[in-house]
Amino acid sequence: MVSEQKIADVSFESLLRIFTIPEGPDSTLTQIEDSLSKNLNQFLREHIVAEEKPLHEIEKDFSNAAIPEQPEFVSDHTEHLLESLVSHSVHTSSPSFIGHMTSALPYFLMPLSKIMIALNQNLVKIETSKAFTPLERQVLGMLHKLIYSQNDTFYSQWMHSANHSLGAFCSGGTIANITALWVARNNALRAEGEFKGVEKEGLFRAMKHYGYEGLAVLVSERGHYSLKKAADVLGIGQQGLVAVKTDHNNRICPADLKLKFAELKQRKIKPFAVIGVAGTTETGNVDPLKEIAAICAQQSCHFHVDAAWGGATLMSSKYRHLLDGVELADSVTIDAHKQLYIPMGAGMVLFKNPDAMKSIEHHAQYILRKGSKDLGSHTLEGSRSGMAMLVYAAMHIISRPGYELLINQSIEKARYFADLISQQVDFELVSQPELCLLTYRYVPENVQAALKQASATQLDELHELLNELTKIIQKKQRETGLSFVSRTQLNPIRWAQRDTIVFRVVLANPLTTKEVLSSVLDEQRNIAKSVPDLMTRLEKVASQVLNQ
Repeated sequence: MVSEQKIADVSFESLLRIFTIPEGPDSTLTQIEDSLSKNLNQFLREHIVAEEKPLHEIEKDFSNAAIPEQPEFVSDHTEHLLESLVSHSVHTSSPSFIGHMTSALPYFLMPLSKIMIALNQNLVKIETSKAFTPLERQVLGMLHKLIYSQNDTFYSQWMHSANHSLGAFCSGGTIANITALWVARNNALRAEGEFKGVEKEGLFRAMKHYGYEGLAVLVSERGHYSLKKAADVLGIGQQGLVAVKTDHNNRICPADLKLKFAELKQRKIKPFAVIGVAGTTETGNVDPLKEIAAICAQQSCHFHVDAAWGGATLMSSKYRHLLDGVELADSVTIDAHKQLYIPMGAGMVLFKNPDAMKSIEHHAQYILRKGSKDLGSHTLEGSRSGMAMLVYAAMHIISRPGYELLINQSIEKARYFADLISQQVDFELVSQPELCLLTYRYVPENVQAALKQASATQLDELHELLNELTKIIQKKQRETGLSFVSRTQLNPIRWAQRDTIVFRVVLANPLTTKEVLSSVLDEQRNIAKSVPDLMTRLEKVASQVLNQ
């Protein structure tokens, strides 16, 4: 006898149950919650499939554009999510997922996230966040002190001041960088005489008043792509984002920075900000922050440091010196969802001067009233969740010495992996790790020998074949699902700045072991052997070079 399928009904009583009554102890959702609490990483290993399903196949499960007319039971829908969504998600916390910034998360964030969601505070105003507002201000103060090391009197005076702000919580580094440049632009084009300021009269009248032909932001060639978005949003255009040359270590060349200032001045273009990068996205290098700060001081220009990635290094007494000069910046971006091990959606921008954000202050009658402590008066985003609670909790549970251990192991693991790559006869280390990022590629031993004596034309051919091989290895490794590294394009000086496709790894996950790193190289080596046609072509060119 076929059992009759239960159908959920649409009634106000059933809707009230969803809002007030938890699922039963045997329900799918309750079992998942229990499993997540016992062993988060085990749950993910069991429910995310190793073999990657093609995206076009996954799209079939999400192809119906109609909103359902019939409700589903919670457990039934949970099973659907497990099969269609969870199983084909990316296992970002896997010890062998070393291609991006995501890492394993501390287990305590799961139940704390439930509290945060249940409270559903809106940090835009004090009326909907109350205790969360002073908590967020304290977290901003803690990060401000980590960077700028002001005394206790400073924080007593400014941290909870209704008319000041030490920074802003954002959804990530992109919004944090935009906020920093927004403040810098408005301060550079502030009210003067009859001119009421760029925020009131707009860019055209601002430049006309000040006699500028354009505006510019100076940044390293290795600057994050989010800066192009910032230039677009702030009205200076992507051409207003002026790239400064980098050296063989992917760091800004101070001499070229000075040259760019002189060139822009001749063209009557106002550089209103310089961005130093503390942990480039591609290679993890840190710009010479002290030298940049000195140039900015001479030019009376806002100095912003994009430390979205590297900022957490300040937690380490051992490696803090790698960011020397960050304390001279007017503003700094840090992402908590990188090496502070917080879930996605937690970035911050900190300002040295508590008055800096007054240039972007906004008020309204029904919200963000003058004199209130509403956080939304100094943020680009309006309604926001209480992610600061998770950062606050992590700061207390992990503590600074705990973060120091995490930072130290990540940097030292990257150095170990760099040494391991250098010991291989068939791999080439492309960029030495400064923080916990590095790049490399697979290059057969005889091809390495050929690269040293090849002509310019032969070098072009070898690099083209190696680029093709790197792409294939990276793609197949991702599709196999055992491990993952990302790839990017660099232009190393050692190869006459030829376009060079490389593997990129980020070793922030504390669960990643030395054995995992060895297995990643072994897998890449085996994948290379599985493409004999390309390998044969590469060997042929190498032989021609070596036998000429």
